[in-house]
Amino acid sequence: MSKTVLQFALMFVVLVLVQAIIFNHIALFSVGLAFVFIYFIIKLPLSLTPAKVIFWSFLIGLVIDIFQDTPGVNSLACTCLGASRRTIVRLYIPREEDLLRAVPSIRTLGPALFAKYATTMTLLYCILLFTIEAFTFFNPAVMTLRIVVSTLLTTLLIMAADSLSLPRRSEKRL
Repeated sequence: MSKTVLQFALMFVVLVLVQAIIFNHIALFSVGLAFVFIYFIIKLPLSLTPAKVIFWSFLIGLVIDIFQDTPGVNSLACTCLGASRRTIVRLYIPREEDLLRAVPSIRTLGPALFAKYATTMTLLYCILLFTIEAFTFFNPAVMTLRIVVSTLLTTLLIMAADSLSLPRRSEKRL
């Protein structure tokens, strides 16, 4: 096993446990929820094939569904997020050669570009999750408020977590 595989396996376990133990029980103003586990999908190496990204996205969504006792809501939202990840990355990193060598982070993309990428991924996840969960547009104001507050809270936590990670000597900024 390579060092990278072990790091991502450890990140998977830690993020699932932190989400299940801490963040599943916290709601900001009874509206905003923090979904820190999607940091795993955001941080997957850009060199992974789309099938692997979708598999890992589905798996983390399934594990979170098991802990939250939600019947496939997170699995579906995470799978859609994993499937659209490559398209979102191409919005912010137009050169193909840069896509093959980077792991998205503040250090490789820069703070502004990583913030845009993380916010877009989080916003897409929150839109998918709350739309699937509600399965109706009966109260659009509340749903929009939940999406906005959850996106801001999750993005803030993801940016904080990424800024705490240790720098690697081999990482080059794009």
